Amino acid sequence: MIRKLLAFAAVLLVAFQVHAQAPAGRSLPDFAELAERQGQVVVNVSTTQIQRNRQAQAIPFDENDPMAELFRRFMPRGLPGVPRESESRSLGSGFIISADGYILTNAHVVDGADEVTVRLNDKREFRARIIGADKRTDVALIKIEASGLPVARLGSPDRLRVGEWVAAIGSPFGFENSVTAGIVSAKGRSLPQENYVPFIQTDVAINPGNSGGPLFNMSGEVVGINSQIYSRSGGYMGLSFAIPIDVAMDIQNQLRASGKVSRGRMGVVIQEVTKELAESFGLDKPHGAIVNSVEKGGPAEQAGIEAGDVVLRFDGKVISSSADLPRIVAATRPGTRVSVQLWRKSSLREVHLTVGEVQEEKAQAPRQGRGQRSEQQANRLGLVVSELTPEQRRQLGVAGGLLVEDLRGNVARADLRPGDVILALINRGVTTEVRSVEQFNKLLSSFGRGANVTLLVRRGELQTFITIKGISD
Repeated sequence: MIRKLLAFAAVLLVAFQVHAQAPAGRSLPDFAELAERQGQVVVNVSTTQIQRNRQAQAIPFDENDPMAELFRRFMPRGLPGVPRESESRSLGSGFIISADGYILTNAHVVDGADEVTVRLNDKREFRARIIGADKRTDVALIKIEASGLPVARLGSPDRLRVGEWVAAIGSPFGFENSVTAGIVSAKGRSLPQENYVPFIQTDVAINPGNSGGPLFNMSGEVVGINSQIYSRSGGYMGLSFAIPIDVAMDIQNQLRASGKVSRGRMGVVIQEVTKELAESFGLDKPHGAIVNSVEKGGPAEQAGIEAGDVVLRFDGKVISSSADLPRIVAATRPGTRVSVQLWRKSSLREVHLTVGEVQEEKAQAPRQGRGQRSEQQANRLGLVVSELTPEQRRQLGVAGGLLVEDLRGNVARADLRPGDVILALINRGVTTEVRSVEQFNKLLSSFGRGANVTLLVRRGELQTFITIKGISD
């Protein structure tokens, strides 16, 4: 019995020593000091939008009805009891970046606001004016008339590591100075329709009202602005996204200087380099951005960039994926002359480009309609194609090309559609323009069974590269 007690005591002693020697970094972090010190730089942003009630002002009769004129004469202010205007209120967060009252928040927080009110941590309230807002990055700069305010310390998003603890302070659902915490889940995350922001992904609980608030590292430095969540329910589901603070500060500098943001542009349409496309273009691995089409007269065309080129570096910066290129180009000041490294026909080239400026977005041209099902025989890809008429070539501005009329077999699951125009076939970095059905089928005959075929396809006003996997006999 004594031996058993001694053995048990020895086990407890070893366990205590192991616990005592465990690295301090493995214990859970304490956010109390961070919340106490940094909470004072966080503000509540409330907005009011006046909504005009058009129905209240409208007459309840058809314009041609004789009663319409009587209504205009005797009830010019609309129906009694129905207000002409109503107020819509919303809440968000922000943080102070200068002692004289400049505050950063999200553009969607102040979008359309007729009145913006800022409530400080010490309960003081100020009317704010909007200096500028940039919807593309969702960053807004507002200003209150105050002095001697506490200022947020800014950190470096580049030094953030995946798995590192971070914290958010904001006003979810109007509950001011709420603190939530989590870890960095990923960096440089791309989101649909968001080309200019390499988001910081976290699992910090973010809810309506947190928008525009700061994301802190454990040193109490702001590393991002909480902007979006991914949710199927409308509430937090473990996926939150923050705008890196260096991106936000570049935007606010421009907003403060001119009230607007200037962005660089190349004048190209690009797509991701997949494993299959990399093989077709003769690249050793999938990286860079493939140029689908080049804007006529744009900076890229003037620099000699062509459809089918793969951009590997821009101004010395590596393009690991297609999402990198729009961000890097946009961050380059218009008018700057930069070097662009290209992969063309299985060899490296370098051109020099003068960066243009992003203008107002143009509406995308409608796609071509679907063709009628043809009774013609399908080729090895399972495609039924026909040669373009001279009129079709003239309208599209192409010298050759084949019209896709039908898709059969496995190719029906590819991204091709009836109405697409096949312009070229790419194999091992060699691009061959397609001019006739006979020539196209002959090119396909050179591929072995199960090979992948990459095509340059015109769809409406756009061009794209499409890989069809596993060619049949």
